[in-house]
Amino acid sequence: MSDEKKKISIVVPVFNESEVIDHFYNAIVDAMDTVDYNWELIMVDDGSKDGSDAILHSLSEKDRRVRPLILAKNYGHQAALTCGLDHADGDAVITMDGDMQHPPALLPQLISYWEQGYEVVQTIRETTEGVSVFKKFTSDLYYRILNSISEVYVQPGGSDFRLMDHQVVVAFRRYRERDRFIRGMIGSLGFKQCKFSFVAPPRFAGQSKFSPKKMLKLAVNGIMSNSIKPLKIGIYIGFVFLAISAILFISLMPQFFMTDSDADVWKLVSLFGCFFSGIQLITLGVIGEYIGHIFKEVKRRPLYLLRDDPDLDKY
Repeated sequence: MSDEKKKISIVVPVFNESEVIDHFYNAIVDAMDTVDYNWELIMVDDGSKDGSDAILHSLSEKDRRVRPLILAKNYGHQAALTCGLDHADGDAVITMDGDMQHPPALLPQLISYWEQGYEVVQTIRETTEGVSVFKKFTSDLYYRILNSISEVYVQPGGSDFRLMDHQVVVAFRRYRERDRFIRGMIGSLGFKQCKFSFVAPPRFAGQSKFSPKKMLKLAVNGIMSNSIKPLKIGIYIGFVFLAISAILFISLMPQFFMTDSDADVWKLVSLFGCFFSGIQLITLGVIGEYIGHIFKEVKRRPLYLLRDDPDLDKY
């Protein structure tokens, strides 16, 4: 039986984090020095423009445990996480953000749950220091809506700060859809899971790279990838307003015969016509969104490309 230490892989997406990288690396070293494991830090540069890639290469020259993966362009947070998971070979893999809002000091706690036999250790963000009331409200509302229609329960407050056993990572690699919502994907895998909560501190430096547009895209992907119920909404609405139309028609018919002026009647009919048109356009928009996702899937383009990928020489 081999006495070789087990290995922990830590996967971190990086996008324009030049002000944070060194501090984050030092915090990782401090945390991992308290556990008796070999480890590697896989930092995936997601098309940064601020020299983050040069800092990562410099760190890897100083510490061989740091593995920089430089993407050919900005593919997004979920694709960068996927890239790191594809290249991680640890007995357990921890994914986290590098802005210090996922505290490295909690790494030993994640590992301790894994040592107890849990194959997925999911952190739950209770709150974030300094977050606005509006953002908290919209986040809670989103998870309520998502879980009301989703086939898989998605933990409110769940983050991409988690530990996965190597077996789980291998299973996850079989999920290759392009529009990725990893929080939902991990929930659908099964395995033995546990959760624990933490309070996220404010960013160490800089501004969040998760713009409202990116947040909206991730929210839409979360719904589209976990449920087809939005496609059925048009059917339900159609039956409801078919009944309303029948009632309205019956109630308005006497006015056509009992009054000389039908101007008010036609105003009401026009109003309902515009309303129904809006419902139809919304329904077509939902269908179009799903068709767009199908279109991207059938092209089967790679989820990401590395800037220096030795496998490209094979083609």
